[in-house]
Amino acid sequence: MERSEIISLLEVINQQVSSSVLGGMEEEYEELESMGLIKINRDSVQWSSAMTPAGNAYLGHD
Repeated sequence: MERSEIISLLEVINQQVSSSVLGGMEEEYEELESMGLIKINRDSVQWSSAMTPAGNAYLGHD
């Protein structure tokens, strides 16, 4: 994933307290999670994601 794609997706996640993992984009979200930028909550039927401190720092929102 390119930096601009990462930033775009992180900005969408950052705008919400708990961002639903968008259908068909599980792979992208899992990539962000593997980078430590988000955490995916897999405990519900509809997965959701939340920013990590590293994700906020990546966006410059420390």
